[in-house]
Amino acid sequence: MKINDNCVGCGQCTAFCKIDAIIVKSKAHITDACVNCGICATYCPMKAIEADE
Repeated sequence: MKINDNCVGCGQCTAFCKIDAIIVKSKAHITDACVNCGICATYCPMKAIEADE
């Protein structure tokens, strides 16, 4: 998963990540612990999370 420019750093994605693979400072950052389940992308209100190509 990757974060695009739509991210505003709201942190809502962190509530849905079951393995705590998202860190939010000024914007979200997905760590190497991510297993690409995509649940965070489903709940991101800004559509700022997308699958890696």
